[in-house]
Amino acid sequence: MLRLLLPICIYCCFEILARHLQKEAVSQPNNSEFTEDQKKTLAKIATCLELRSAALQSTQSEEEFKLEDLKKLEPILKSILTYNKEFPFDVQPVPPRKILAPGEEEDLEFEEDEEEGGAGAGSPDAFPARVPGANEGTLLPRLPSEPGMTLLTIKIEKIGLKDAGQCIDPYITVSVKELPCLDSLQDLTCENSYLNGIDLTPVQDTPVASRKEDTYIHFNVDIEIQKHVEKLTKGAAIFFEFKHYKPKKRFTSTKCFAFMEMDEIKAGPIVIELYKKPTDFKRKKLQLLTKKPFYLHLHQTLHKE
Repeated sequence: MLRLLLPICIYCCFEILARHLQKEAVSQPNNSEFTEDQKKTLAKIATCLELRSAALQSTQSEEEFKLEDLKKLEPILKSILTYNKEFPFDVQPVPPRKILAPGEEEDLEFEEDEEEGGAGAGSPDAFPARVPGANEGTLLPRLPSEPGMTLLTIKIEKIGLKDAGQCIDPYITVSVKELPCLDSLQDLTCENSYLNGIDLTPVQDTPVASRKEDTYIHFNVDIEIQKHVEKLTKGAAIFFEFKHYKPKKRFTSTKCFAFMEMDEIKAGPIVIELYKKPTDFKRKKLQLLTKKPFYLHLHQTLHKE
């Protein structure tokens, strides 16, 4: 049991540290001792920690982010206030949005029927960018092909919502999760991993949606899943968390989520149901967002050598 818990604790620690660095990277100037350049470095370190966490959880023999790479971050962190060299890894910092722990925004406000701001449903306007860096997202390129292995591209076409016109800077966070097979968890860090799932791939954010029309928000972006389909565990699922900015509260909130299980990976179009927040990575207590026929519309493409 201890041998099983230990590696889980390690990559949980990487994820938790990454989240703290990300929060510092998006903190207001009057609440931080770091300059904007130093915050960008912290955000890049957070990205590296997420890559190391994903590498520890990977079943591939060749790790994408090695322990030797991780050790190069230590002197940077120790000298962060004076560090002025080029960052040793070609990674992108997390976009500067306010980052909340899963479920944290639920304590602040329930917004299903009282969204504020934005244009009314039916307006075909393009979305203005109110959050710096949100236009780019954090999408990753397709992995190199391997003989006999399958890669998955998911095009997020659109999402249907009754208050689509009121959502500001909407985007979708895509993650591939599995749950550790543990009957009991005494360590709080491991318990957090059990509740929030284990990331099998790096988390990706879409850019802010391209336009809205009637009760739909259109994305039309391709998500390249960062693991071959054959290497995904049977109990894994691909999660889609719809998020938007709330100007009065000055934070980004999760409005709803959807997920796709492994037996749903098939070439062609698919529509999946939307569920109420908070995101339930365990998929045990699901509640539909609405009784009305609103869905997340996707199109899957399989690439096989």
